[in-house]
Amino acid sequence: MELGQLRALRELGDRGSIAAVAAALHVTPSSVSQQISALQRQSPAPLTFRDGRRTALTDAGRALALAAIDVEVALERAAQAVARFQGDHRGTVSVTAFHSVGLAVFGPLIAACVRPDLPGVRLSDFDVAQEDFPLLTTDHDLVLAHRLVGSPSWPESVRVEHLLYEPLDIAVRHDHRLASKAAIEPADLQGEEWVAVHDGFPLTQALALIAGIGGDEARILHRINEFSVAASVVEASGCVALMPRYTTDLREHPELVLRPLSHPGLGRHIDCLARPETLERTNAQAVLAQIKAIAETLTR
Repeated sequence: MELGQLRALRELGDRGSIAAVAAALHVTPSSVSQQISALQRQSPAPLTFRDGRRTALTDAGRALALAAIDVEVALERAAQAVARFQGDHRGTVSVTAFHSVGLAVFGPLIAACVRPDLPGVRLSDFDVAQEDFPLLTTDHDLVLAHRLVGSPSWPESVRVEHLLYEPLDIAVRHDHRLASKAAIEPADLQGEEWVAVHDGFPLTQALALIAGIGGDEARILHRINEFSVAASVVEASGCVALMPRYTTDLREHPELVLRPLSHPGLGRHIDCLARPETLERTNAQAVLAQIKAIAETLTR
């Protein structure tokens, strides 16, 4: 088996099509097909199958793709051994995040990385469904992702570095009937009108859980993913909304207050996802350390 063949199989598992793999590896689709075919000839079990318009990996293919990760890690360790010998701790690390954690982390991260002993960073934001965060590691070094408590764990193909647990609170206007409560029961929210995220995003499940406990279906008037925009709508309309406790900045919304839910354990995990070989790099480790330090300050 050759490295190029294993790399093509791994990318196919992540990206789902020959064309996408070819674009990522900067080769032709024909070249990718040849690599996969050559690998298949060496395997007694089928490695791929057609799943609608996608090309998916069989169980044997996934096992071989996971083994390819170990090969990539070994190669990255070898490269880093040379880099450490040469004293190269610089370079640029790409970091992507969902909106609210990007707002909380990106500014302090840029300020920290002006130090001459730290690498530069290239930042971007992505608002994706929970299951789509791991795929972002194919194009970005560090991916700041979130998932609700009780939801499926991240796949084995990515390395997970936990940053913080963030409870979810209820945002209401200060003159709302619920603003005077120390904690809000799900039943207190019956009949309220909601500002909610779009279907498929992590907080959708949390709202459904609250409504189920309270015994009533949530009445959703507005669907807005960006929390700062949602805060403006809550402030103007008198609706209620779920908002994360540490990464919500209400300084520009003085009419709003956050009130905790009485239901325990309703919150989200904020994690850093990366390909395993990425975290073998000195510069990626340095940026991750800064992100962890910033995340720690958010919970104080």
